[in-house]
Amino acid sequence: MRLVFMGSPGFALPALHGLRAAGHEIAAVYCQSPKPVGRGLRVRKCAVHEAADEFGIEVRTPRSLRNNAGEIEYLRGLDAECCVVVAYGLILPEAVLAVPRRGCLNIHASLLPRWRGAAPIQAAILAGDACTGVTIMQMDAGLDTGAILLTEATPIAPDDTAATLHDRLAAMGARLVVQVIDGDYVPVAQQGAGSYAPKLSRADAEIDWTLPVAAIDRRVRGLTPWPGTETRLEGEPIKILSAVVGEGQGKPGTVLDHRLTVACGAGALRVTAVKRAGGRPMSADDFLRGHAIPPGTLLG
Repeated sequence: MRLVFMGSPGFALPALHGLRAAGHEIAAVYCQSPKPVGRGLRVRKCAVHEAADEFGIEVRTPRSLRNNAGEIEYLRGLDAECCVVVAYGLILPEAVLAVPRRGCLNIHASLLPRWRGAAPIQAAILAGDACTGVTIMQMDAGLDTGAILLTEATPIAPDDTAATLHDRLAAMGARLVVQVIDGDYVPVAQQGAGSYAPKLSRADAEIDWTLPVAAIDRRVRGLTPWPGTETRLEGEPIKILSAVVGEGQGKPGTVLDHRLTVACGAGALRVTAVKRAGGRPMSADDFLRGHAIPPGTLLG
């Protein structure tokens, strides 16, 4: 089948590779335009853009598709049967949705209508969901409200992070979208009001030690690797890279022992890996060898 692929980050790469491996022709790739990143603000292409360049596929990076008659005309000229959309980053207006003969399919990283929106993987962990999954959806003008073509679930393990779940769901989505394109699936309307997973920001990183340990543990895992979680030690931000549920109790934010176990609103969290501003990631044990944090120290 002749397809247009719309996606930007690494989550979309398995789908791009899977569609090509299945023999489908990618007429063009649409993705976010290159942006300055890092301390040096070096302009860098997104993961899908780099892959498309390697494959010799035409890449389009419009800043918007709304009221963009020229881009819509170009898209129409590609004569694609279907458009596959995976974490593209731009809203598709109805004029774009109507161009491909078989419409636009979206790979969404949740079991819709659970967790519509920008951060469904993180939201599932933060909420303590027992499972999540991937939905292949026939796109409409709403926010992740289109009819469902195929879903598959996966349990969320106690040690899953947003990073591990991301990789598992990306591979699952790639497999499912190929099944849908190669098969004959009947769209089924979504049932229920659904939940919304808003876009995350760096402001979400700060740990509130008054929360129960289960909630803080989910926050550390759910926000790994971005935006991460952090607390403050004598005013200095310290990123918490990993942690496990510990033992003990005390005033929230108080260090309880020499292993960096911290009291929460209920229970305690033992920090196992950290990173100082400008420093390298290290285990909590290595960090404590050079930065003693005696019991009784208050974090936050």
